[in-house]
Amino acid sequence: MRVFVSFSTMVALSFFAVSCGKAPESQAPTETPAAITLPTYSAQTFFDTTTLYGSSINHDGTAVLVTSDESGIFNVYSYPLDGGEPTQLTSSTTDAMRGVSWFPNDGRMLFTADQGGNELNHVYVRLEDGTTQDLTPGENLKAMVAGWHEDDMHFYVMTNERDNRFFDVYRYSTDDFSRELVYENNTGFNVESISPNGRYLALSRTNSNADSDLFLVDLQAAGTEPKLITPTEGNVSHSAYTFTVDSTKLVYGTDGHGEYYQAWEYDIEQDAHAQLYEAAWDVSFLYYSETGRYQVVGVNADARTELSIYDQSTGERVALPEHPPGDLRGVNFSQDEDTMVFYVNSDVSPSNLMVWNVGSDSVAQLTSTLATEMDPDHLVQSTVERFPSFDDLTIPGLLYKPHQASADNKVPAVIYIHGGPGGQTRQGYSAMVQHLVNHGYAMFGVNNRGSSGYGKTFFHLDDKRHGEDDLQDIVYGKKYLQTLDWVDPDRIAVMGGSYGGYLTMAALAFTDEFDAGINIFGVTNWVRTLESIPPWWESFRQSLYDELGDPATDMERLRRISPLFHADKIKAPVLVVQGANDPRVLQVESDEMVEAIRANDVPVEYVLFEDEGHGFAVKENRIEAQEAYLQFLLKHL
Repeated sequence: MRVFVSFSTMVALSFFAVSCGKAPESQAPTETPAAITLPTYSAQTFFDTTTLYGSSINHDGTAVLVTSDESGIFNVYSYPLDGGEPTQLTSSTTDAMRGVSWFPNDGRMLFTADQGGNELNHVYVRLEDGTTQDLTPGENLKAMVAGWHEDDMHFYVMTNERDNRFFDVYRYSTDDFSRELVYENNTGFNVESISPNGRYLALSRTNSNADSDLFLVDLQAAGTEPKLITPTEGNVSHSAYTFTVDSTKLVYGTDGHGEYYQAWEYDIEQDAHAQLYEAAWDVSFLYYSETGRYQVVGVNADARTELSIYDQSTGERVALPEHPPGDLRGVNFSQDEDTMVFYVNSDVSPSNLMVWNVGSDSVAQLTSTLATEMDPDHLVQSTVERFPSFDDLTIPGLLYKPHQASADNKVPAVIYIHGGPGGQTRQGYSAMVQHLVNHGYAMFGVNNRGSSGYGKTFFHLDDKRHGEDDLQDIVYGKKYLQTLDWVDPDRIAVMGGSYGGYLTMAALAFTDEFDAGINIFGVTNWVRTLESIPPWWESFRQSLYDELGDPATDMERLRRISPLFHADKIKAPVLVVQGANDPRVLQVESDEMVEAIRANDVPVEYVLFEDEGHGFAVKENRIEAQEAYLQFLLKHL
């Protein structure tokens, strides 16, 4: 099975990111048994943990294509399903290589890479003799794989080489890699999905940050005029998940029938829509195995993924044998559907690759990714907590209580803020979080208003209220922490990456609530950021303006909420981390912010990585940054 997330879906999840309802019963945090002496581990040890993802199974069902940072930077590996030693397929030491898919009939594979984090990905093929070829050569272009044709002899690639604002679609031959333009995108559509038979193309058009439409193009018809298939009134969002394997229906998500995204299907011949899957939370994804026998559905249930697999031949949910606890990720089937691979991930365990011979009574674990020096009992499981904000709106968050913490041993705390706007702090293993918790810092991931996953009303409550209402949610998160008898109420810091970095700086510039702040490639000047967005974001530029404001008309407000123009109000110590190749938050943002803080004689530390973009691809850099976080907190908190 070959599954690809649509480009528009990926970027819509969070524009500036690094990735309500009824509360469940809170679980008591795990206590450290009296017999265990809790050690503190170094950042080096935490990042000795291996990060894995990718689950494409090869043509003969013997190996999985996995992206791993075991070498120190992401490279592509082949993991044998019999548990043998993996084979490294790429050997980059500078640029992150990310596996996409095996070829359906042989041992070739597709992968992507950018240059030092600049996000200008090219698509490459690795041949069976180990040589590689750039299938999208050129300067200043961005490309990605868009899926396979059911004939297994062609695949699709999207690239903005013709016009760097828009992505065209090409069909490539597996024989000689010759290509044919199948869709020229001149009007800013988002390419969402391609039907298995190659006939239909699903497109979306972003009208605003609350409204989007789906279109269908029949590539075999005379002309390629997109047909609107979701004519709705008012603000309704739509995004394509996939086509059915027989190419007769488009499966898509929409929030047009309630607060949460539901899965619907559009019958192309009948021009009819029908509900396919509904849950009490957002349906995040839905896709099928090779023949369509198995349907895989993911639901974003209160900041964790609930994944279900259904056997379409019986209508029954597939019951997996016992496996390690955690959320399932990356479920994929072999071509004959006899083998299933997946990952299990939790707060206390990084992703491990599993294999199941469908119908058997056991699951085999192929990897052990936690650092060998670490005892998983020393890690901390988060709990979902909720608190009232300034206007009594209920705000959710994930709370990590250090094993050392008690009423007799109060610990300092850090509120950490996700990227976005529109991201979500979710359960799952984080070396960054666990390292600081291990060293005695409570961590509270506040999902402020505007976060995804809690309904469309909650999601839009921060529209053009950034640095104001969402910032108050962070402040009231601090007030909540101060009610806990095991938190030191006088030692609370704030930190975040990307948009979370912005709110960190806003918290220091516009309030006096926090004792220190860590800004990780955060926006500090919204005017510059919105005027310098990458050209390939053109299709949802208006959505950004609806969310944050248009520099042409909202200049006064954008300056008012930009910390750079209020740096004289910052009194607490600050650590700033930045990647020199970041195309979203330019280095000059952090340069100017640091200079302005220093001018006020406020303690500020600056860590600049010359070989990183908007995030960390190089493990050594993650370790250096992590050590900087800890030393900064030890010094100032």
